[in-house]
Amino acid sequence: MTAAGTARAGGPERTTLDKAAGENFPVAPFFLPKPWRADLMAVYGFARLVDDIGDGDLAPGGADARLLGVSHEEAEDRMVLLEAFEADLHKVFDSTPRHPLLRRLQPTVRRAGLTPEPFLGLIAANRQDQLVKRYETYDDLLAYCELSANPVGRLVLAVTGSSTPERVRRSDAVCTALQIVEHLQDVSEDLRRDRVYLPVEDMKRFHVQETDLATATAGASVRALVAYEAERARNLLNEGTPLVGSVHGRLRLLLAGFVAGGKAAIHAIAAAEYDVLPGPPKPGKLRLLREAGVTLRGEG
Repeated sequence: MTAAGTARAGGPERTTLDKAAGENFPVAPFFLPKPWRADLMAVYGFARLVDDIGDGDLAPGGADARLLGVSHEEAEDRMVLLEAFEADLHKVFDSTPRHPLLRRLQPTVRRAGLTPEPFLGLIAANRQDQLVKRYETYDDLLAYCELSANPVGRLVLAVTGSSTPERVRRSDAVCTALQIVEHLQDVSEDLRRDRVYLPVEDMKRFHVQETDLATATAGASVRALVAYEAERARNLLNEGTPLVGSVHGRLRLLLAGFVAGGKAAIHAIAAAEYDVLPGPPKPGKLRLLREAGVTLRGEG
């Protein structure tokens, strides 16, 4: 398959890219210019695959490990896979990578003049996930989001040729908020992976124990904690929302979609009365459209 070709049905590339439909935000919507869509899907493919490696969510059969040159014996070792993935990433910039998702990324890197740093940040975040399972303070969590989320927004700005220091600052606020919202939606799933992204100091403040997170439904203390963290995410989204008004045309629609996705997800969490333990509260399409309209009008 060529870098610009269509992914083969059922292959590891298609398996990864198909996950775009389940995100809280639009990845590469139809209204964007075709080159932007291709570039954004290439960036998404990288980000999704590195997260899947870090979470142990690769497609069954070990195809990704083989593509990265990792032996069958080490295919379950996430640190080994991340090391192999980083080595293949460097080939994007100086030779030909092995993995088809990285080959897909190569034309984007060349067109947009992208550097390795944001991609390396996403890999570093997933390495951190293997070593750090709890975050003592909110500032510690923000430092993690600087690696795990903010590079994606910076890549979007770079791909669309719209980076400025102020836009990067606003984008970082939006991306950190989206990451926190995702953590709130996935409290139960993360706990099953022995990860807790609710800051320890906040859990103590609201008298929440980890055992409280392992129940079928949330008690009053957990709900209060989730509401507190959701408000923090909402404030970050509000801080980042002026990013939308700083651009024009179809890029404005895309960025409004990112902000609206976060605000709609927070609304869904609130509508569930902050009980996120039965499963991730998800917003409906009408709510997403409403939030997008409000964001585009500059009302929220």
